[in-house]
Amino acid sequence: MFNHPPRFVMPFASLPLPRTAYRLFTLLLPVALLASPAAHADATLDKIKQRGKLSVGVDGVSPPFGVTDPATGKTGGYQYELAADIARRLGVTLETVSVTASTRVQFLQTGKVDLLIANIQWTKERNDSLSFAPTPYDLIGGGALVAKSSGIKRWEDLRGKVACVSQGSNFAKPLAESYGAVVKGLRGIPESLLALKGGTCDASVHVYPALYNTLHGDGSDQWKDFTLATEDQLIPSPTVVWMRKGETDTQAFVDKAIQDWHRSGFLLRQARQWGVPDKWIASRHELALKGRFDRAPFDFEVYKSAQLADATKSSKP
Repeated sequence: MFNHPPRFVMPFASLPLPRTAYRLFTLLLPVALLASPAAHADATLDKIKQRGKLSVGVDGVSPPFGVTDPATGKTGGYQYELAADIARRLGVTLETVSVTASTRVQFLQTGKVDLLIANIQWTKERNDSLSFAPTPYDLIGGGALVAKSSGIKRWEDLRGKVACVSQGSNFAKPLAESYGAVVKGLRGIPESLLALKGGTCDASVHVYPALYNTLHGDGSDQWKDFTLATEDQLIPSPTVVWMRKGETDTQAFVDKAIQDWHRSGFLLRQARQWGVPDKWIASRHELALKGRFDRAPFDFEVYKSAQLADATKSSKP
């Protein structure tokens, strides 16, 4: 667990945007949907209750988010506990399905899973094809694991270097466009770390907590010659629960659950139990006790940067 969580770095300038109307809408959305008889016209929750099972896509073995129980061989951990709480609220059993960066959207869109709780941050591209619960359950950016002998100490040092990421990673674009890295997409974190060790990548870029755990968790001895290049996290973004487009009842139900997680301290307790960095979560617990919640994406710098990038592109002749 971080005692002093790292700083955040954004590769773009900020652009203040009005968001009052959106905040009002997202705050009233759960109430309106739950109060309306039409809320149950979306069949997703009814189907889940009828079959008695909630299927949730989670990361596989990816500490601290997913760990393996040596006694049973089953995957558990932080994401499992969050998914299990939603299942309990629905009164059904939980089925978890391991997903990767290359399979998770497909699994959700084809109905193999009902939700994604797999450490997936908001991006404009994901927003275009999926829906999400507006209340984030974390704020996470990227870290760069490098060899101590590499001389890489800043994101700028990756110019011309090969940076390995998971396929579909939201880190690929800023790495290439803002820092001039040669981005190489691989199946997931294990493959990326293997490539780093083998010398085919100069940096392995993934969510900061996972790389921190690589250096400090079980098996860390094999990484004694590696380090995190910088404490500055790349494009810190809201981590949200994803569902299919049009599933407004599911969206409202999950959003209410996440707000309860913040308010009750459940999310903070789970983060501390499983070694997930908790400074941001702790600050949002205090905010929730005052009846206030962040709303993705408008309350976050990553959204403003995306809007600025779009505006810059559209203004070019």
